[in-house]
Amino acid sequence: MKIWYQSLTGQAEGGSYLAVLEKTIGAVIDPGTTVHVRAITQSAGIGQHYRFLEYQDTREIIHNAIEAERGGYDAFLIGNISDAGLREVREMVNLPVLGMCETCLHLACLMGASFGLVAISERWFPKLTENVARYGLDRRLAGIEAMRTSPVDLKKGFVDSGHRQDLIAQFTNAARKLLARGAEVIIPAGGELVALLTQTGAHEIERAPILNGIVELTKMGEMAAKLKALTGRFTSKRLHYAPPSGDYLERVRSFYGPEIYPGAE
Repeated sequence: MKIWYQSLTGQAEGGSYLAVLEKTIGAVIDPGTTVHVRAITQSAGIGQHYRFLEYQDTREIIHNAIEAERGGYDAFLIGNISDAGLREVREMVNLPVLGMCETCLHLACLMGASFGLVAISERWFPKLTENVARYGLDRRLAGIEAMRTSPVDLKKGFVDSGHRQDLIAQFTNAARKLLARGAEVIIPAGGELVALLTQTGAHEIERAPILNGIVELTKMGEMAAKLKALTGRFTSKRLHYAPPSGDYLERVRSFYGPEIYPGAE
């Protein structure tokens, strides 16, 4: 089995995070599974919580998904809490496509009756709130709490143990506030935050599960690929993710190129 894990961190910005990401994934995959981790290379990959920056990254994500399908991959994973490009990629390709946010939210609902999100800053609140609503899980959301950090600041935690401890303390404080608000499952909202927490080995706080979005997304990707192999189907192509067809598809391909909507007729 081959899985494409699309990080939304820029290649030049990734540094120690990408190394931890690859190590974390490598430790949990099944025998016979290989995971290709790809950073963003064509755009900055520095801020999916801003709509313009997410738009820039989304184009690369879509074309990487096409490359993954052409390369014989069995699943395509979007390893960012924004789920940038998730709907577009599901429409474009025929592979199982999973996003970190949707996966974590639904798994949290299997683990508890309510969940809370710990964001790295308040700027993430609109995006996270929109995603929860889009997935129809508003009534399961106990709340969102913010840390006082940023993507650049988080990266310092990979090389500075003292700073890492401060970040973990911020996360723990935010998580306890969510528990007090009724959260039964805690979701660290961000791949870099998850990677930092992975180094502590913490999976629970006061008997509440702490989701590890990297591990959960990878294992669900394996499951989705296995289901596709067993049944021949995974993503619905009926309405939301249906590609163009017939003469209209030909018009689209004449403008955007023959590689668009692979497998569509």
